[in-house]
Amino acid sequence: MLGGDYEARVLEPSPPAVTEEPYTDDPVAPGEVPEGRSLVSPVPHRGDLTWDEVVELERELGLGPWAAERWLGAFKRLEPLPDSFAETTKALHQVAEAVVAPARKPESEISLRFTRGGFGTPFFEQDGRDCQVRVERGELVRQSGHDEQREPIDAVDPEAATALGDLYGFACSVLEEFRAEQADEDPSKVLLWPEHFDIAMELGSDARGKRANYGASPGDEDHDEPYLYVGPWSAEVSGDLWNARGFKGAELTYSELLEAPDQRRAALDFMRERYRALRDA
Repeated sequence: MLGGDYEARVLEPSPPAVTEEPYTDDPVAPGEVPEGRSLVSPVPHRGDLTWDEVVELERELGLGPWAAERWLGAFKRLEPLPDSFAETTKALHQVAEAVVAPARKPESEISLRFTRGGFGTPFFEQDGRDCQVRVERGELVRQSGHDEQREPIDAVDPEAATALGDLYGFACSVLEEFRAEQADEDPSKVLLWPEHFDIAMELGSDARGKRANYGASPGDEDHDEPYLYVGPWSAEVSGDLWNARGFKGAELTYSELLEAPDQRRAALDFMRERYRALRDA
């Protein structure tokens, strides 16, 4: 898409498969950049240019819709959820636990990732090929090398499944930017956990009681809509910043995101403010 002047990094897992611990790649890691190329990253602080900047710089390429679909740049807004969102999310949660996560090799590794239009495994090696199992807009996709097998998933509304994929894409892009900002705070990778079906990372000093989970949930028994959250591991927190229901921490609801003039800024400011409160306590 970019041509020979650029080296690109994205948010989604990419081949080749990682065959040693931690069995997953870091898509936004700068890595090696061929001489004479500029590194394009989904997040600031990780390259020479962001995708947002390249979209503007190379307007003749028409990269805006392509980048927006993958939550790389030219960011679109999250939209109101379809009525079928909760039912579809419940069904896809079961698919994540029973079908997608168990497909990973080695079998003890269950973490998933945001993938375009949904979620899926990192690439893993099977029979000498780079393989991935993912859900894309309500379809189950099994990829082996360049070959794909697709099948619809019963009881899943494609519109709602796409909305879930957009939630994960939005959260992944926000979390990766926040992770890059706090590179000195021992941040983990941004992973999607099939048990709770949330996408999250952790950072901060555990020894000093500053470590916390930062993530996004599509909803749970205490929340009938998605929300962003900050969950301290051990710090005792109280006050207006720490407003979570059902757990110790803070939350920003999907409804509040929809009302925000700049959704990304609202999400990042939510996480930055809680991080500073934990750091300075």
